[in-house]
Amino acid sequence: MTGELYLGLMSGTSLDGVDAVLADLSAAKPRLVADLHRPFDAGLRNQLLALNAPGANELERAALAGSELSRRYASAAAEVLARSATAAAQVRAIGCHGQTVRHRPDRGYSIQIGNAALLAELTGIRVVADFRSRDLAAGGQGAPLAPAFHAAVFATQGEDRVVLNLGGIANLTWLPRTGGVTGFDTGPGNCLLDLWVSTCLGKAHDAGGEWAAGGGVLPGLLDRMLSDPYFAARPPKSTGRDLFNEPWLRAKLGGGEEPRAVQATLLELTARSVSDAIAGQCNGAARVIVCGGGAKNHALLHRIAELTVPAALESSGRHGIEPQLVEASAFAWLAKQALEGRQAGLASVTGARGPRVLGAIYPG
Repeated sequence: MTGELYLGLMSGTSLDGVDAVLADLSAAKPRLVADLHRPFDAGLRNQLLALNAPGANELERAALAGSELSRRYASAAAEVLARSATAAAQVRAIGCHGQTVRHRPDRGYSIQIGNAALLAELTGIRVVADFRSRDLAAGGQGAPLAPAFHAAVFATQGEDRVVLNLGGIANLTWLPRTGGVTGFDTGPGNCLLDLWVSTCLGKAHDAGGEWAAGGGVLPGLLDRMLSDPYFAARPPKSTGRDLFNEPWLRAKLGGGEEPRAVQATLLELTARSVSDAIAGQCNGAARVIVCGGGAKNHALLHRIAELTVPAALESSGRHGIEPQLVEASAFAWLAKQALEGRQAGLASVTGARGPRVLGAIYPG
């Protein structure tokens, strides 16, 4: 195997598992050599979810969960290397986001657990982690992190584009033909949809959005949800489970709502908050390129497409990277930027005092 090889590891707000990619970054656009998705078991998922809220002995629980995550990351990295017959010594670095358990830029912090030193020890490969801290130290939100990568991979001089990531939290990147790159979190993506279908049906997610598609939207509930000040706030802004969580949802419910109608309304919330953000901040967008796990929710994509006409809505797979692999690829790319001392933190996105080199380096 030749080229400039980097591993990207991502576990996102949806808490569905680890995405791993081996990417050759020797050209302007990444070439993905191998990839895998390894789901979280219910035990680890519940441990991580519990860390999103205050609880007993949480420092020890976070440390133990972070080390367990690093063992899962290392195992995923080893499998990707084995699939591609690549030696660890051929990989320049691993870019690892870690698992976000708290995100409070209003208080100057964002916590991603995952023991980067242990990951370097287990793999023998240099690890780049802790991508948010420097931007936060410079007064920024520390998020979203992917817009610089989106610009490098998906921008074109001939068209105004939006890249829409439908993860647990939805975020967009605005790539205009002229002017600077911007981006922000629009609000919930899959997190509330997954929460409600898990509560009502015991399923991890609403496959294809089929359960939501059979329900009717509740206008009053939708209005109460859209009245949250986050949606009206202007960028830069970012959010997470600290805001959009079960207590938030329960506070909006009036009581007695038909469960399937709640699911339909949550789907409409994601679609409306996304489309409102595009209309308000991305005037003239000709194309919306969708990535993230929500790209599998056909009902959600259909509704977003209806709301964003005349912009064309299409998968990132049509532009070279499958939707589930975009974020892991972004962290491989961010690791390369860090090693080369390149500024990948965009002040136009995060509101920091200026662009910054992101990431802390742990030798292999």
